[in-house]
Amino acid sequence: MKSTTRGTLAAVVAGVAAAVASATPATAVGTVPVPVPLDGVEKSLNIELPKIGGELPLPVPGAPEGPRYVEGRLIPERAVPQLPVSGGLPGVGLRAPLPRLLGDDFDHVALDAPASDLRTLAPGLTLDAPLTPPNPDHFGLPEPKLPEVGVLTPLLQTVPGASLAMGPGL
Repeated sequence: MKSTTRGTLAAVVAGVAAAVASATPATAVGTVPVPVPLDGVEKSLNIELPKIGGELPLPVPGAPEGPRYVEGRLIPERAVPQLPVSGGLPGVGLRAPLPRLLGDDFDHVALDAPASDLRTLAPGLTLDAPLTPPNPDHFGLPEPKLPEVGVLTPLLQTVPGASLAMGPGL
């Protein structure tokens, strides 16, 4: 292979590597913007319409926390683990014109409720067998006991926020 061909190939590979490194995948982005296009209606009716947009979060499943072995139990503590899912609450942005009582300009009212993080855990299950661990006092045989079953409660954590503002101009 000629040196010019190798140089060209190296430049192409370096360019592709740089493009791939700088591009962010869609799953790395926390939200997807959703604009509501009202420009055509605005121009056809010759009036000011609200500017509306939203954000839809992308849910991302996490890795469940595995079972924990506890001394004195035959079955691990979390037989059915809780599955964590992180995502967010949808966001909205609204900016609407308000006519002034005196004058020709418009004021506006704006509502901004950005997408907020949401962390959840699915319900899980914990149970224990109706036998104790081997007992050395009884020649290594387990003793009977009442079985134990428990439901791990689901979890929902978020901190939503919003702002309402009024001001001049649109």
